[in-house]
Amino acid sequence: MTKSGTPDTPTGPTLESGERPTLKTIARLSGLAVPTVSRALADAPDIGKDTKARIRDIARQIGYRPNRAGVRLRTGRTNVISMVMSTEHDMMNHTARLISSVSSGIRHTPYHMIITPYFPDEDPMVPIRYIVETGSADGLIINQIEPEDPRVKYLMENKFPFVTHGRTAMCDQHAYFDYDNTAFGALAVRALAARGRTRIAMLAPPLTQTYGQNMVGGATQAAAELGVSFQVIPGADAHCDNPVIEQAMGPLYTSDTPPDGLIASSIGGCVTMISSVEALGNQLTQDFDMVAKEAITFLRRYRAGIMIVDEDIDHAGNFLARALMHRISSPAEPPMQHLARPDPDMTF
Repeated sequence: MTKSGTPDTPTGPTLESGERPTLKTIARLSGLAVPTVSRALADAPDIGKDTKARIRDIARQIGYRPNRAGVRLRTGRTNVISMVMSTEHDMMNHTARLISSVSSGIRHTPYHMIITPYFPDEDPMVPIRYIVETGSADGLIINQIEPEDPRVKYLMENKFPFVTHGRTAMCDQHAYFDYDNTAFGALAVRALAARGRTRIAMLAPPLTQTYGQNMVGGATQAAAELGVSFQVIPGADAHCDNPVIEQAMGPLYTSDTPPDGLIASSIGGCVTMISSVEALGNQLTQDFDMVAKEAITFLRRYRAGIMIVDEDIDHAGNFLARALMHRISSPAEPPMQHLARPDPDMTF
């Protein structure tokens, strides 16, 4: 309302009486041709950034939503990307943060995201084949990557756009974002050795996956160089449920030479390891030290004294989104690839 009490005059683009928001509506309001509007909304590289921003702003203000069936008929695309995720991840890991950051990465683009889950007892190829064969998405983001990942081979053979969160043995041929877990493993061992710890144990990621192999490899090499002992905790990995991890920790700390340095690759694993060891009468920073990697700020509030290495999942999700859209729009160009590294000189 104005000071005089009369209604405010509407500002910005408006629809005519009974008009539905369509490409023609945006063309009328912007003064541009319908094909230009369509290409701007599709993020075509030959349309200027200012023009794209103006078109998207008008579309947002009038409530324009593309008709997916029409888009698919015209372009062969769905404007949908899918994240194919295992349901075995617990709430303490970075999955929720990754979903949020990918969503942010496709904001203000024509794309929408769906989550395609698969269960631990299910063949992970099932959802991949379904999406490719039905054309229900334009591209995929996958994680839990193995060195010879059959999903990656299948997608490459079918020339279907995808990006991996992690690297394969053939990663030079496809788009990926990865964290340098070899560097993390080495950094963790060096940090523990600097505090005088000589018996180091890691709750490793599954060793079938590339990042688990990389992390153990980096730690093993650093331990050999520094002359300290290193072992992977038998009977459990970072994806196991808490009772399994607790059971694995018991024999280590009832032996004559219990570990005095621990490495955790996940928040949940770190919490369970510390609580298990403390229940046996040991105290953090006195009887043992812990190095852990986390993607959300939690461990600093859980215990003082944990040596924490941050993993920027926001960066990962944003890159994955951009890399996948690039594969969809420019399949002939080299794939986008990035390896994030922890600061080798960081202090705790």
